[in-house]
Amino acid sequence: MLRNRLAIVLITALAPAIWGSTYLVTTELLPPGRPLLAGVLRALPAGLLLVALTRRLPKGSWWWRSLVLGALNIGAFFALLFVAAYRLPGGVAATVGAVQPLIAAGLSAALLGDRVSLRTLLSGIAGVAGVSLLVLRANAQLDVLGIVAALGGAVVMATGVVLSKRWTSPAPLLATTGWQLTAGGLLLLPVALLVEGPPPSHLTGANLLGYGYLSLIGAAVAYALWFRGIRALPPTSVTFLGLLSPVVATALGWLVLGQDLAPVQAVGALIVLGSLVAAQTQRPRTPSKVVAGAPPATASGGAAADRADPRAHQSA
Repeated sequence: MLRNRLAIVLITALAPAIWGSTYLVTTELLPPGRPLLAGVLRALPAGLLLVALTRRLPKGSWWWRSLVLGALNIGAFFALLFVAAYRLPGGVAATVGAVQPLIAAGLSAALLGDRVSLRTLLSGIAGVAGVSLLVLRANAQLDVLGIVAALGGAVVMATGVVLSKRWTSPAPLLATTGWQLTAGGLLLLPVALLVEGPPPSHLTGANLLGYGYLSLIGAAVAYALWFRGIRALPPTSVTFLGLLSPVVATALGWLVLGQDLAPVQAVGALIVLGSLVAAQTQRPRTPSKVVAGAPPATASGGAAADRADPRAHQSA
């Protein structure tokens, strides 16, 4: 049983690890200044592809539930990350977003009847501290609207994860994943057109490769793994895994882009990994209540962090 849980945790962890590569792909392959377009092209084609492959459409209450979950996990989350990334230094946005596991723990207690343990609280605080050491800079400037947007992104993502646990879809996992990605992409599309205007008239081969990676790997594959984890694990355990994104982004920036890695950042990464291990090795004190009806959520990594510092990129 323990070995099976470990396998599920490791497979689920692949999703935020993949999302940690978003900054690298965006800066090296995509046209600059188009994070919302990246969000749309990441979610919508992947969602439509999964819907076409599974040949399943929502039924009954799943039409509005897919819209709600798609808005929380994709549309609203990406839009809030966009605002936070443009108004805050990346490290500040990532540090604020790192409170997501604590928010998920509170929502799980309120909506699912889960008990919040002292280990969860301490692990959550350690996770925030570790991310701040990893990505925060001494000269970072704060902006009220940016802070609100970053906190809002953490809240909507945590809410999406918990609601995905509360609502369990009777449809196959890939179908419910496709519904959410499609709904989120459609909701984000008019926002992208309004804020950024029409897509560029010319896209290079590198641009197409980047968008293809974000859609097929960063969305279709990663979100399916993430949603599978949400079905099998407590919501708080899943949201802790999202802290892997800034760790992976920092490592890729160091290995691929040649960015400096200070000793304090290495300490921050170790603290984050320690908080993840502590959160995952704790058995849930009470089983989560599950109400028939909806699919798992997404996390991650998102459109706004495409522009932010690599070490700031969150599960989105």
